Parts: sequence; structure tokens; C-alpha cells
Amino acid sequence: MMKKIKTINIDSVGEVFFRKSERAKYVSITIKPGAGVIVSVPRFVSIKSAEKIAKSKVEWIKKKLIKIEEFESRYTIFDETTLFSTRKHKLKIQKTDLEKISIVLKESLIYVNYPAQTDVSSTEVQQAVKNGIEKALRIEAKEYLPGRVQELAEKFCFEYNKVFLKNLRSRWGSCSHKNNINLNIHLMRLPDKLIDYVIFHELTHTVEKNHSKKFWALLKTLNTDSKKLDKELKKYSPLKLSV
Repeated sequence: MMKKIKTINIDSVGEVFFRKSERAKYVSITIKPGAGVIVSVPRFVSIKSAEKIAKSKVEWIKKKLIKIEEFESRYTIFDETTLFSTRKHKLKIQKTDLEKISIVLKESLIYVNYPAQTDVSSTEVQQAVKNGIEKALRIEAKEYLPGRVQELAEKFCFEYNKVFLKNLRSRWGSCSHKNNINLNIHLMRLPDKLIDYVIFHELTHTVEKNHSKKFWALLKTLNTDSKKLDKELKKYSPLKLSV
């Protein structure tokens, strides 16, 4: 039975989820596509001790994360023929005479320019494409998400502290004990109804901090199809950029 979840950022790894478990007999680390790094912690071991163990395994975790990213990258190889758009930007990949790869956002276009002698399917070019798309998503998220949170919070009488926009591996959003709402910039790739669902989900956490019956009951008053939307959301992954 899950008792407690704590998120800790570990250098060179990023967001790691520590989960207290009655069933766990020892500290174990699990890394899966779409789930991120999860550390299961027995009830008799402190989160601080588990964090030390996780930090001692950083190199192993990094190798596993690289494999996960390689697996996720197989979904789409971006090249000059790829038709990909965010809400307000179109991707344009170009072979150039430049010596280095460059990323330029200009006039609603994401330009990824790469040297003629470089293979477009190389890790370097594909990572540049990913970085360019994420820059565009961050701009769009900044323009839309904080205002949408404020609009829904005022309409349904919720109070929150601040909104932070992050590039997360596994979560679409979270709410801290101080009622700071963290939202994933990759939300901008989702339909409006799912963006609103995630915002409602986190606003509900300003009142109910866990996923209790009270939480789901309150969320249902905001989204009558909350369970259905929750299942639909699971079809998407922040890690997977695909056409």
C-alpha cells in the first residue's frame, strides 16, 4: 500500500519519485518509459536514506535513462519531409552550409539547420529538433497556461500560490504543499479538454492533497467525465514526440 510520495531533483538525473511502500523489503529503483525514475522505499527506511542510495546509483540511472530515451526516439525520426506543428509553430528542418547545428524560432517557424555532412537521423540533429520543439512549447505554455489556471481558479473559487512551467519527463502536473502548481510545457500538445482536466486536477489538490474519495468527488463536480479524461490522458506521454 502506497503511503507517501516525494519528488526530489537529483543532479544530472532530474526528477525522481520516492514512494513509501508497505510491501517493499528493500530500496529499489524502477525506470520505465512514461513513468520516469521511481524509488520504492520500505516503511522502516527514511526518504533521506533512500535519496543517498539513489545518488550512489546516478551513473546506472543515467545509462538506463539514455536507453529509455533511445526507445522513445524510435517513434519518429524527424527529417526535411516531416510535417510537424505545435499550436503556433511549424517545424522546418534544413540542410545548410553551416558548420554547426542551429535552432532558430522566427515568425511562427522552428528552424533546425544542420551541416550537409551530418546525417539528419543522427542523435545530434534529432536532439536539436526536440530542443527546438520544446523551446516553442515553452513560449506557447507561458502565453496560455498561467492565464488559463487563473481563469478556472477564479471561476470555481480555488486559491493557489504560483504557477511554474517545467519540462517534465513523466508528469503532466503537480501541486506542492504551498499550493504552487507545476505544469508540464508538453501540455500544449494535448487537446484543450485534457489541458483543462490537468489544471482542474491540480487545483483540486489545493484542497485535497491526496487521491482520496473526497478528491475524486470534488474533481467530478468540475469535470463530470473526470475518470474518462484520466484514462484518455494516459494515452499520451510527455517523453514521446511523434507526428
